[in-house]
Amino acid sequence: MQSTVLITGASRGIGAATALLAARHGYAVAVNYATNSLAADEVVRAIRAIGGTAMTVKADVAVESQVVSMFEKVDAKLGCLTALVNNAGIVDAPSRVDAMDVARLQRMFNTNVLGSFLCAREAVKRMSTRYGGPGGCIVNVSSAAARVGSPGQYVDYAASKGAIDTFTLGLAKEVAAEGIRVNAVRPGIIDTEIHASGGQPDRACQIAPQIPMQRPGTALEVAQAIVWLMGEQASYTTGTLLDVAGGR
Repeated sequence: MQSTVLITGASRGIGAATALLAARHGYAVAVNYATNSLAADEVVRAIRAIGGTAMTVKADVAVESQVVSMFEKVDAKLGCLTALVNNAGIVDAPSRVDAMDVARLQRMFNTNVLGSFLCAREAVKRMSTRYGGPGGCIVNVSSAAARVGSPGQYVDYAASKGAIDTFTLGLAKEVAAEGIRVNAVRPGIIDTEIHASGGQPDRACQIAPQIPMQRPGTALEVAQAIVWLMGEQASYTTGTLLDVAGGR
């Protein structure tokens, strides 16, 4: 039976790289996107071009009804879910905490934290042996920002990823005896489009001298860690926070 993975925020960056790599490892892939259908379609075309199975599924992970509908669509088209990658996340323009408004904070935590909780809830209902499921794995995409705090830039983003670290540790223990492994990767400075969405398209290169390895990482390097955590090679690994940060 083919394994199936749902990757949120998979139309670009780390999510897209993970989708392509997972397909190369034999997974059927559900490519979630919120707005950019053309980019999501391109990821699916690339997967099908290498002989893989994939579908796009639109949903804002911060909206419960859309999350529930997304999982139902994946059930119907790709069958039993065996892996979830909680990758969808946002940043905002650099700001001090004393200049942040409630709307910004709500957007940040609704997508980065609430969205991960909602998707994990639906995945557990399908994977857990408690519900008759076959088991599976969840990989959350956190950030090295959870360790460093991102002062003067986006403490809100860092705090949201700190919540993901705690969520990973707690959920891993909660479902370990139900056949589900839960881990997180914590990327450092990765050269993807997310910096442009926060108004700093050159941020990765600008920060490179501060990184011990003297360069930003690539989306593929993070994807390789995610797919390893999804696989049988990591069968005894759960509750782990894996830094992919160039030593930062």
